[in-house]
Amino acid sequence: MKSILLTLLALAALVRGAAADDVAVMNIRIDHEKKIERVVLEFYEGDAPQTVANFKKLARKHFYNGINFHRVFAHTLVQAGDPLSLKRNRSKVGTGGPGYTLPAEIRRKHTEGAVAMSRLPDTINPSRRSSGSQFYICLKPMPELDGKYTVFAHVIEGMDVLDKISAQPADTNDNPLEHVTIKSIKIQPRS
Repeated sequence: MKSILLTLLALAALVRGAAADDVAVMNIRIDHEKKIERVVLEFYEGDAPQTVANFKKLARKHFYNGINFHRVFAHTLVQAGDPLSLKRNRSKVGTGGPGYTLPAEIRRKHTEGAVAMSRLPDTINPSRRSSGSQFYICLKPMPELDGKYTVFAHVIEGMDVLDKISAQPADTNDNPLEHVTIKSIKIQPRS
């Protein structure tokens, strides 16, 4: 009985150690709505330390403030993080970033709520380096992406908000017709 209890305590410590002590709180606004919606992410610092550190750095520098979600696939996936989404001309949206890439830290699976970094295709990016700022969120399990992208966080609050965003009418480039804006991302202690 003691060995079972010790094993359970050790497993609980590992699970706690997998997630960071702080979270990212995203405040999001859909153009036609007046209210601000909230999405909260927990990080996988142990599995993607460089990616998590970069995301936190950009959030603290307000890089994501005002950036729009630029790809939506109904009830499947949403994508954001491109500073070009701030411009009126949407023809290059999906190609912008902070001017650098990140090393691949591919360890986690694409479960429902997984947050992963975007990247260029294998044909021009065989080392699978991640985008410096663009990320996507899975609204359902997507095992076909496992082993290909760096998953660095997980949604712990606001999946309903993300699903609503995913269902927004979009153009032929999957860009929402109305702006869905990240008003802010704040890094704060887990409550």
